[in-house]
Amino acid sequence: MAAKPQKQDDSKKRKHAPTAGGKSAPKKLKSSTGVPGKVLKKPHKLSTLGDKKQQPKPHIGNDPVDTKRQRRLQAKELAEARKKRRKKHYTLEQELASLWEKMRTRNIAKEERSRLVSDALKKMKGKIPEIASSHVSSRVLQTCVKHCTRDERNAVFVEIRPHFITLASNTYAVHLVTKMLDNASKEQQAEFISSLHGHVAALLRHMVGSLVVEHAYQLGNAAQKQTLLMELYSPELQLFKDLISAKEARLVDVISNLQLQKGSVIRHMTSVLQPILEKGILDHSIIHRALVEYLTIADQSSAADIIQQLSSPDLIRMIHTKDGSKLGIFCIKHGSAKERKKIIKGMKDKVGKIARDKCGALVLVSILSIVDDTKLLTKVIIRELEGILKELLSDQNGRRPLLQLLHPNCSRHFSPDELAALGSSVPSLVTKSPSEVKVALGEETEASGFGEAGKEDSCHTGADATQSSHLNEGGKKDPLTRRQELLVNSGLAEKLIDACCEMAEELIRSNSGKEVIYEVAMGGADSILRPTLDGKLETLHGVIASLAAYPKMEGSDEHLLEHFHSSRTIRKLILDSPSFACTLYEKALKGKCSIWAQGHSAKVVSALLETSSSMVHKLVKKEVQPLVDDGILKLAK
Repeated sequence: MAAKPQKQDDSKKRKHAPTAGGKSAPKKLKSSTGVPGKVLKKPHKLSTLGDKKQQPKPHIGNDPVDTKRQRRLQAKELAEARKKRRKKHYTLEQELASLWEKMRTRNIAKEERSRLVSDALKKMKGKIPEIASSHVSSRVLQTCVKHCTRDERNAVFVEIRPHFITLASNTYAVHLVTKMLDNASKEQQAEFISSLHGHVAALLRHMVGSLVVEHAYQLGNAAQKQTLLMELYSPELQLFKDLISAKEARLVDVISNLQLQKGSVIRHMTSVLQPILEKGILDHSIIHRALVEYLTIADQSSAADIIQQLSSPDLIRMIHTKDGSKLGIFCIKHGSAKERKKIIKGMKDKVGKIARDKCGALVLVSILSIVDDTKLLTKVIIRELEGILKELLSDQNGRRPLLQLLHPNCSRHFSPDELAALGSSVPSLVTKSPSEVKVALGEETEASGFGEAGKEDSCHTGADATQSSHLNEGGKKDPLTRRQELLVNSGLAEKLIDACCEMAEELIRSNSGKEVIYEVAMGGADSILRPTLDGKLETLHGVIASLAAYPKMEGSDEHLLEHFHSSRTIRKLILDSPSFACTLYEKALKGKCSIWAQGHSAKVVSALLETSSSMVHKLVKKEVQPLVDDGILKLAK
């Protein structure tokens, strides 16, 4: 028993021992009979790949290449046969695809395309509802509807009219329905919207069907929009829709006039809107409108649930519409610090796009006016604004967040409707006075500090101070401290002044940019840029004065003092900023007032005496007063 392990060890040693030549000895296979030294051939199953290649393949009738080709053709024929059995109109679709490839080319003649469209429509006649749900046929139909005659389009409309709801829910047919709506007459649009009666809520819960309802809502007039919305409010309104007029646009008025039970309306709207929110169908304006109306009547618990569900990165998909931006303001105003953080973080790398959007910019303005976490705002929003600062300065919408930081809630920068939206709240979530609840309900369309259109100076006389309380509701930090941290401490103000110096002429000549350069040159409301950035502001004053000092030349661009926008901006700066007035006079107007005493520039010269600064009067009186006495220059009354 002890000898066997020893033999195994010896054999292992002999196995690894090299030969005299430095190479290991070749292996010898034992025969099945056990006779040593006799080597048998390797069995076929152990043969190498090379051996297999060398073995001749059996020849079966035809050449192998032909056999492979035949197999491919047979497989193709089988696939075609299966498709023909599965698809009723497979052959027709093949013919239509061939016609479509020709009619959709760009360089085709109009007459040839009309002929091809007519041929395709003749082939599809009587079968359009059946083939419209096909991936191929749907594309052919869209092209035909786009290029066909009015009579042919009417024939298609008549054929698919009984099947609108079915087609509206199909992934491919939905594009045909929207194309038909785009090219339909007013009567056909009205007929289609009427066919949606009783199906609006169900279609809005459908990812595909919601596209059709939204498309119809966008194309409809006020009365048709109201009809679609009423189906989301209450089952009673579906039965008595004729009792509602287009003037009753608000749900509160509808409930009051028809004496509906508020609780039943809330329950019905909850059952309709909740599945829509759970599925994430948030892009449509009709849903935004329904949510805003729901929040005006919802109790505190229901409203808080909706605000919590909307307070997520998905909110960015909603703020591109008027009602969607109002929902965004509601979420910022009534959401918790955690919910606000989610919304702001969801805006990362999208701030520039949001700022350029008319409705999205209002949400940014609301965030900068309410949120107390200035470190987060600086990291996510301010830094991205700095990267595209020059593009935003002259953009009609992009400049608004900057103007809000420079001069909050100014009626010259925001319309009364926009200020009302910024000040709106959810009634059941408001903790302020009853008068501010009226503002949230929309019963006050104008606040006391909006001012009239002609009173441009109202922003700088403190007329908007009465609005700050409800516009900034939701934030606990002092508004001036928040602005100081976001504008000055973050470094945004310094870069803003540098950009204004570099783009001074472009900004002061543009209708959008002149407001920005004016606010910056003034140092902002409450002198927020002073005294920290006094040196840079003086530099900006010098740049504007240097541009105004250029000589008047014929054939060149209109001079800064004669240009419509720039002359009025410079005049306003003279009236409101004595330091700028002195700099402008010394660098550009001294000894030349008589040259600029006519045209638009005359308003600039006369402003030197109209300003309330005694220092400016003393500096210019000797040169400007004689022009007034001689009747060359007239002062404003």
